[in-house]
Amino acid sequence: MSSTSRPALHEEDFLTTREAASLLGVALRTVQLWVEAGKLSAWKTRGGHRRIPRQAVESLRQQRDALGTIESSAEQRTASAAAQPLHVLVVEDEALTREIIVAMIRSWNLPLIVSAAEDAFAALIHIGRHPPDLLLTDLRMPGMDGYRMIRHLRAMPDAKPIDVVDIGALVPHEVAERGVLRPDAPSFATLKELIMQRMSARLRT
Repeated sequence: MSSTSRPALHEEDFLTTREAASLLGVALRTVQLWVEAGKLSAWKTRGGHRRIPRQAVESLRQQRDALGTIESSAEQRTASAAAQPLHVLVVEDEALTREIIVAMIRSWNLPLIVSAAEDAFAALIHIGRHPPDLLLTDLRMPGMDGYRMIRHLRAMPDAKPIDVVDIGALVPHEVAERGVLRPDAPSFATLKELIMQRMSARLRT
């Protein structure tokens, strides 16, 4: 829609993600994931802040009410955590390899948010804004390699635990020698199994 045909909108017609989370009775992160997954429409201000149409939030709240999903606050937190899709971040400097891995994961049709970064610097910025549950990375990359990226990641204040999977061709003892990942760390060969385990654990929480 062109700017000339856009209807007149007012500031009160939109909500911040925090205001939307409060109205819906869910965690802030849940609203962010709903926006990323397209469940809630949103746009960004010039300053990079999300604004969500109040009407979209009210519509979603009415749907939840109609389905009888209004529960106690403790039950809501549990349900929200279980419903959140796992966030997978793929870090690979070779574009074709990165695209193949992302396409493969998406082909599994699992409730996942799959993001990608072309290098370690872009990955750290992404993680600072949207911490993933699972980090797939090539450890050998130009500039900042995967080893340095993981060390920076673990040094971040209040950083949440993130499973790291090496998607390169290194053998376990080569990885272990650098002291970043354990020899028994998850491997790319068992990635789908690992994701299924994490999803099952979340549902049991």
